[in-house]
Amino acid sequence: MDDFDLDHDLGLDLIPAPLSVRAVPPSGRYVLDEETRIEARPGTEGVARWLRATVGAATGLPLDPGDDDDNRIVLAVDPALGRRLGPEGYRLVVDGHAVRVDGGGSAGVFWGAQTLRQLLGPAAFRRAPIGSGTAWELPMVAIEDAPRFVWRGVLLDVARHFLPKDGVLRYLDLLAAQKLNVLHLHLTDDQGWRMEVHRYPELTRTGAWRARTKLGHRASPLWDERPHGGYYTQDDLREIVAYAAERHITVVPEIDLPGHSQAAIAAYPELGNTDVVDTAALTVWDTWGISPNVLAPTDHTLAFYENVLTEVLDVFPSPFVHIGGDECPKDQWKASPAARARMAAEGLADEDELQSWFIRHFDRWLAERGRRMAGWDEILEGGLAGLAGLSEGATVSSWRGCAGGIAAARAGHDVVMCPEQQVYLDHRQAPGADEPVPIGYVRTLEDVYRFDPVPAELTETEAARILGAQANLWTEVMEDQRRLDYQAFPRLAAFAETVWSPLPAPAARDHPAFERRMAAHYARLDALGVDYRPPGGPHPWQRRPGVLGRPIEGAPPIV
Repeated sequence: MDDFDLDHDLGLDLIPAPLSVRAVPPSGRYVLDEETRIEARPGTEGVARWLRATVGAATGLPLDPGDDDDNRIVLAVDPALGRRLGPEGYRLVVDGHAVRVDGGGSAGVFWGAQTLRQLLGPAAFRRAPIGSGTAWELPMVAIEDAPRFVWRGVLLDVARHFLPKDGVLRYLDLLAAQKLNVLHLHLTDDQGWRMEVHRYPELTRTGAWRARTKLGHRASPLWDERPHGGYYTQDDLREIVAYAAERHITVVPEIDLPGHSQAAIAAYPELGNTDVVDTAALTVWDTWGISPNVLAPTDHTLAFYENVLTEVLDVFPSPFVHIGGDECPKDQWKASPAARARMAAEGLADEDELQSWFIRHFDRWLAERGRRMAGWDEILEGGLAGLAGLSEGATVSSWRGCAGGIAAARAGHDVVMCPEQQVYLDHRQAPGADEPVPIGYVRTLEDVYRFDPVPAELTETEAARILGAQANLWTEVMEDQRRLDYQAFPRLAAFAETVWSPLPAPAARDHPAFERRMAAHYARLDALGVDYRPPGGPHPWQRRPGVLGRPIEGAPPIV
């Protein structure tokens, strides 16, 4: 904690807090100017491009290539540093001779460059200079840093409310600014299908659009009667993936099955339980909650989704592919002769095992192609078809609390912790009446700052299975970018520190010191144009009077 205090004493106010900060002689400031060059050693060319495009644009400095002058920023990969701090670790040294950013790998150099940008002040986060004669100064410091977790993620739900491509690219920049490295892109649900699939054009021709949208919680009487939708072409998604990769962010796609699939069934009715309901009459769902219309357990459905996932694998190089697996109502299967026949043929005891049969099929299919299946913690269920039936590489996103993650870790599976009671950022930020469309528990900035992804009851070996954590942004009541900003920030900054920095136990964390550093971070968010929730409560334009939410009172349970 002494290093964190020194961080503040030096006026750095870095978020997330680094491992180590110390002043270096000589005292004073290092000035970047028109003559400052960037020396990009092998493996750092992408970081140099990013620095010129961002810091160069904000400062107006050319930051030309060069290695023959002391007035330069040196970017280098240092294998010895990588062995000590890992590929995402970095060392940033500003002394009287140069600025040096060494990384354990190219990712480490990039995170060091993000720290360099913070050291230059909030104006370095703008897209153009705001005045002539600005002195771009750096403190004389040495910083060593590395992340606590390898998975520092954010789920962006573009299925409920579509976020155009430029908005996704903007969010990748916001994630990178806080050293977050996974974007979980929730591409399909009952309310919309967002990925172009060449083999099945109706998925976007029909499935990407709904006639109207419920305003607020599903019990609300209000509707937005405008059609809503949109989708990403495969080239759009390749652009998103490439843009993310330049920022050392992995994009993990999610294609939901066997539940949350009404948009797909509306596009291709044969995917549904046609012996129970008239699937041809179904449309893309226009309200929230859990649709009863789920995929039929047929060979045709399996082949259809294999073809979909083949195109997904072609677009997304991520080692992980998320297949959902959550919130699948069983009523249609219970009433379906075809589903009962499938259960008998496969020797499945009940509909829970039938759901796990779906999951295991795609777990094996992905593993055969060198990918790893990820799914919500319901993939643990189903008796013989549950935990014991998952491949070694299957990874669990623990959302209903931490219990699923604990069970998975103890069974030898990797885990991403994203408990709804703590890091679902669609939940309200305060109890006040002005909070827009209040959903779920009150989760303040301090609450998120005291989140820890590793349950105390895990052994050291079990805890090593926790890859990290993820904050989830479900967009039922986030209809546009401004609403998304309001729910995400500033809490996403607190989350970023919990998954990067070596913080003490939650109760011992120095939240007042974090809030002091946030004062500088708010100025960075202002420069980035983020419409965050102010500490004193929402601005008038951020409120949504009269739109019904679903607040839950009391402290969230620990499950």
